Formats: sequence, structure tokens, C-alpha cells
Amino acid sequence: MGAFGAEEDTVLCEIMGSPEFPLLSKKGDITIGGAFSIHIQISKPPLSFTDKPQPLKCSRINFREFRFAQTMIFAIEEINNSTSLLPNMSIGYKVFDSCGSTPPSTRAVMGLMNGEERTLGKTCSSQSSVHAIIGASESSSTIVMLQISGNFQIPVISHFATCACLSNRKDYPSFFRTIPSDYYQSRALAKLVKRLGWTWVGTVRSDNDYGNNGMATFIMTANQEGVCIEYSEAISRTDPREQVARVVRVIRNGSARVLVAFLAQGEMDILLEEALNQNMTGLQWVGSESWITAGHLANKRYSAILTGSLGFTIRKTTITGLREFLLQVNPSQDPQNKVLREFWEATFGCSFQSSLHGQSQCSGSERLQDINSPFTDVSELRISNNVYKAVYAVAHAMHNMLKCGQSGEVVNQPCIWKDDLEPKQVVKYLQGVNFTLPSGERVLFDGNGDPAAAYELVNWQENQAGDTVFVAVGSYDASLPNEKQFTMNGINIIWAAGSLKKPQSVCSESCLPGFRQAVIKGKPICCFSCVPCAAGEISNSSNSGECSRCPLEYWSNEDHSQCVPKVIEFLSYGETMGALLATSSLFGASLTLVVTCVFFRFRHTPLVKASNSELSFLLLFSLTLCFLCSLTFVGRPSEWSCMLRHTAFGITFALCMSCILAKTIAVVTAFKAKRPANAVPQCSAPLQRTSVLSCTSLQILVCVLWLTLAPPFPYKNTAHAPERIILQCDLGSPIGFWAVLGYIGFLAVLCFILAFLARKLPDNFNEAKFITFSMLIFCAVWVTFIPAYVSSPGKFTVAIEIFAILASSFGLLFCIFAPKCYLLLLKPETNTKKHMIGRNQKNHYK
Repeated sequence: MGAFGAEEDTVLCEIMGSPEFPLLSKKGDITIGGAFSIHIQISKPPLSFTDKPQPLKCSRINFREFRFAQTMIFAIEEINNSTSLLPNMSIGYKVFDSCGSTPPSTRAVMGLMNGEERTLGKTCSSQSSVHAIIGASESSSTIVMLQISGNFQIPVISHFATCACLSNRKDYPSFFRTIPSDYYQSRALAKLVKRLGWTWVGTVRSDNDYGNNGMATFIMTANQEGVCIEYSEAISRTDPREQVARVVRVIRNGSARVLVAFLAQGEMDILLEEALNQNMTGLQWVGSESWITAGHLANKRYSAILTGSLGFTIRKTTITGLREFLLQVNPSQDPQNKVLREFWEATFGCSFQSSLHGQSQCSGSERLQDINSPFTDVSELRISNNVYKAVYAVAHAMHNMLKCGQSGEVVNQPCIWKDDLEPKQVVKYLQGVNFTLPSGERVLFDGNGDPAAAYELVNWQENQAGDTVFVAVGSYDASLPNEKQFTMNGINIIWAAGSLKKPQSVCSESCLPGFRQAVIKGKPICCFSCVPCAAGEISNSSNSGECSRCPLEYWSNEDHSQCVPKVIEFLSYGETMGALLATSSLFGASLTLVVTCVFFRFRHTPLVKASNSELSFLLLFSLTLCFLCSLTFVGRPSEWSCMLRHTAFGITFALCMSCILAKTIAVVTAFKAKRPANAVPQCSAPLQRTSVLSCTSLQILVCVLWLTLAPPFPYKNTAHAPERIILQCDLGSPIGFWAVLGYIGFLAVLCFILAFLARKLPDNFNEAKFITFSMLIFCAVWVTFIPAYVSSPGKFTVAIEIFAILASSFGLLFCIFAPKCYLLLLKPETNTKKHMIGRNQKNHYK
């Protein structure tokens, strides 16, 4: 019962040529083909182009792949013995050797499709065609098989071909697989590397579809994750030794301590041999699933290199009865079968030919139970389970297609065979299979023929006996949301060389908080220098790409790792400068009160009367206010203090200047009189009061307008000193401030001019000369104040303003009242009317 008609077989015969014979076969109603890399070494015959090339020869049996083939046979026999699946049908098989290479894979698929009988000089027979093919173990071999079988829509179900390119339904519409696509594995490996903090890795891959496509996806995802590749090398099992040696030297000389190896088993074998030759140890290996659970690598020979390896693989399971089936394999099952004899000889190190020197002769009675072999090791059934699932998938598809057990109430209804069964029908029903194995595992395919992508993260560890075991330390499930796809459990991971300490593999050491990464020109982004964050900027995590600026009222701490509130600066009583200025202010006010007391004590003496006692007391009062108004400039600025300090300063100094102006006018008027009797000032007191009140009221009016239109207010200045907040009083209206200050200056200049004109009056009553000196000091202080006020920063602006107030106040106090106090206290004999009038008249008539 074939899958094709005779006419199609004749065409196939003419196209494909002579097929190869299967290594293992059995006839049945339904035939499943198998293509496995039962041998791992292939000869390369010389090509002289003059003679017919020698046929390709495969050697060195692969126990793991041979177990895959036997697992396929075990599943078929299990189904044949089942009464619920294909109840009245038998399944046969034909197993071919793909040798892990494309030319033998081509030969294998031709044999699977054409058959093995030779009739009338042709090699095609419809009776031996397969209904589905299980295999191959390599992506490149599978692609070659699909390019041939796909033209006839024969379904191919691979147990180990993981190339993401095979998910292309347009190019491979009849392809299915029971192992996830490398697209998911490659992404999982990149995320694993990033998760473990390895941002600087080297890569090596098989130079075939499997390695090239898988590594391309890994590199793309690694770049997205911020992982850099130091080098990316490729090898093939057919490369000369010099090429493999060069790749190992590149790996040894690299600075990356993590090696991602996306290798098929054949390439992994030759790379490890060369690594042993060059003593390449100390690397953390991250492997693809093709070798990460390969038992033949987990031995003492490679332990120094591979212990601690990490990689993703599909979950392992248990297949009931498989080990017992494998233990029954024996050449006696088919004495003429060459592969069974070769397997036996390789397993027991004997030979069925007694003529071979140095080898014992095989008896066939040796027991597989007595030895440890990768063939009988069922502790890590992962890929074998994929073969098992693939066979059952074909059986369920055929069961549904042949409507087995689906006729009314009849249980186990026989299958309805169809002579015109076409392969594309099998493809259709394979796409729809959905069943659960006895182990509880669900089997189904998505629209691309792929299964669900779920992996275990395994770690190579040594047990107490010193043997290498594969320990599950995490998982990856692509069907979950991104943040839940990758998990790691609490089991300790053994790292490279059996250490519990995780290796570091970075191009540049991590930047600590307070620094940012700066890319080095011409280097990958993982190679960077650590640049301190600028003032006012922070980075609160390691390896920050940039520093973030602190909010307006915050500043960076010393190590630039966090923002702290800015230091608030203002002239306070608690600091030395503020305390000194406040003390000076109180001292000046106290001294003025003392002078006031002295004048009050001698208020009836000629000297005090001649000084115009009313104006003198008013001037002393205004000077006291001038000293005290400086206190409003010390302390934390508030809305009221800002308005008070400038207006109080302006009004008190205007009052002071008004009093001095009135005194100056009185002195000049008195001593410009023509008669000696008018020598003593006799100005009208109401006129003096009116002048003082008028001059002061004008200043009060300016201050009221200032406070009404644009009053001063507290202001946080962050522009002058970005690292601190300067609390100061904003003028509100600079015009108002300079109008107040300008008016005081105008009165001071007017006083100075009048006093200067009267500086040569008689000595005993020359108050104009002292007023001249006081105005000279006053004007000098305030002229110097202007540039210092404009250019001084922060609280020093306030300090300079206070200093100018105090300096000018002390200048007025000492220059005007010190000489009088000297005469009143130390020269009382001169404080007589006779003394003053006599000298004045004498000097007046000279």
C-alpha cells in the first residue's frame, strides 16, 4: 500500500537515480521513514576529475543517534501492539543514515522515497514509499531532505532540527518538528547572558544553517539586551585542523571569559579536542541544546573544560519500557545487519572477525546491562522523547485520516484504508493533531509546524562520585509574558572550573553610582569609561547611561549618588559675620544714646544751645534709628522684613540728612550776618521743623509708592550659586530702590556743598567744618557701596549694605558729635558764653 501511483514512481526513478539501502527496516501497512546521524564521520574521497569518484563512506557510530533510531522503532512497536491507535493497521519503518552531512542526507531521502527493490533495471517501486519521515538531526540535513521531499509534499517531522528558517511555511509547507525553533533558544541564551551580568562574550558556531541562523538571532537579541560580542568564529567538521586551531587561539587570546557555543555535536567534538591540545580552560561555556545534554561529553576527559557549563534544553521525561527495549538490542535479531554488528563491536570493543589483531572476538552473548553506555542511558530522555512524540504524531494523524474508531457506537472500529492516499493529506491531518501522551505531555503544532517553546536551564555539575550530571537550575517559557518567561530557582549554580563564584565577563568594569558611561571611540558600546556626574547631577544605580539633573531646590551629594536639599544661605545671627554686624549696630545705637544723654545733661550750656539743641536731639534720634534699621537686614528674609528693611533705611537716613541740612543752613545763615549780634544762630525753629518735615515727607512718599506698586519680596536665588539657595529680598522695583538711595545722596551732596562753603567760619564755633568731614565720609562710603553692592554674591550683598549703613552712621556720629562731647566732658572751661562770643567776634572782625 503505497503513497504514490506507479507513474509518479517512474518519474522519481528517473530523477533520483539509484537509492541507498536502509540500515533498519520492517514492512507494514503504513511506513514511516527515519533519517538519523548514526555515524558521525564521513570520508572525503579525492576528486581527480578523471576517474569516477569513490562513494561516500560513514564511520564511527554515534550511540546517541542510534538510540534515537531505536526509540523510533520502540514507539512503532508500541503502537502496533495498541488496540486504540490504528487498531487493524501495522506500521513499518525504514531507517537511513544521514551521517550528519548533506550528501548522505540527499542519498537517504532518495532511498526513503524510491524504495529498495530493483525491477527491470530500474530502482523504483511504489510498494516501498514512506508516508512520513522522522528526521533529520541537523538543520542543514533536514533542509536538503525537504528540498527534495517537499516537491512531493511528503511530511518531514524533525526531532532535532532547530533552525528558525524551517518555520517558513512558504518554503517548507510539509515540515513539522517536535523541538522548538532556535529563534526562541537564541533569544533565551541572550537573555540568560544579560541576566547573569555578562556583557562581553565570545561566540563560536557551526558553519551551517543551524549555527549561522541561530547565532544571527543570538547576536541580534544580545545587541538589544546591551551585550557585546568580542569575536564570532565559525567552524565545520570538515575544516582542516589548522582552521580549528586558529579558532581556539582566538578564543584563548580573547578577553571575554564567557563563550557562547552554538555548535552541532560534530563541531563540538573537534573543537573540544583542539581545546585539550591547547589547554584552553577557565572559560564559562554557554551551550546550545544540541550538545548541552550530550552524555558522551560529560566525562573526565572534558571536565576541566566543560564543568559549570550552562544552556537550555527541552524538559526531560520518562518513557516507560524504553530501557528494557534497548537492552534487548542484539546482533542476533538480524545477523546479516551490518549496523547492529558495528554497534556491538563499538560497544564491547570486540570484533566478529577473529583475524583482527589486538581485539577480542565478539560472541554475541555479551550483555548491555553489564556496561555503562550512552545508548542505554535513559536518565536524560529529552531528544529521544522528541522522536517518540514524532512517531505518535504520525500515528494520530493517520488514525484521524483513516477514520479509525469513529463509526457510530462501535469501539475500536477498524480503519478504512484508502488506496489513493496522498502525502498532502497526511500533512493536513498532522497540522491538526492534538493529543496527550501517557506521561501527560501535550502534543500539537502551531501554524508553522512548531511546538510550544519551553526549556529547562541546565548546569553541568559534579556529584559526590565525581561524575558530571545535568542539574536543572531554571526555565524559559516563550508562551508567557516577557517579564515571566525566564526564571531561575534557588539551586546553587556551579560555574567554570567547578567554582561557586560567578565569573566576570565585561569589557569595562561597572560604573559606580555617581558616574555615567562614556563610549570609547571605535569600541563597542560595552567598552566605556566611567565619567563622574557633573555638579548638580546624579546617577543612583550602577552602569548608568546618563546622569539625571536634580530638581531646582536639590543638589547632588559628594559622591553624586543622590539629590539632597540645597543649603539655604542668608545672613543670620548665628554666624560670625551676622553676629558682628548686629553687635556693631547695637553698639552704635547705644553710643548714640550715651551722646544723647550727655547732650541732655548739658542742654542748658552755651555749647549745646549754640549747636541748635532741637536739631541735635532730632539728629541723634535719627542716627539711633539708622543704627537699629541695620538689624532688619539680618535674619531669614520674610515678606514684612523685606519691605521694612529698605523703607526704614530710606526714611531714617532721609530724616538724618534733613536734620544735617537744616543745621548746615542754620550755621551758614548765622555767620553770614553783618552784625556781630547776629553771630549766634537765631533761625526760626518752625522753619527748621518745616524743612526737616518736608524733606523727610518726600522720602516717605517715594517709599509708599514703591511699596504700593512693586514692593520688595523674599526670593530664592538659585542662579548665582547653583549648589545653594540664597534667600534674599528682591527689590521688586529697582527704580524704587535707586530713587530712595538717590534722594539720600542728593541731600548728602547738598549738605556737603553748603558745609564746604562755610568751612572757614570762626574756630570756636566751626561746626560746618565737621559737617563737611562727615558728609565727605558719608558720600565716600555710599559711592563705594554702589559697585560693591552690584558685584557681591549672596549674603555678602546684605553684609555690604549693613556695613555701609553702619560706616556712614558712625562717620556722622563721630564727626559731628565727638568734638562737642570732648569740649563738654574734657574742656568744660570753654563751655561759656563769654568764651564763645569773644572768640567769635574777634575772628569775625579780622
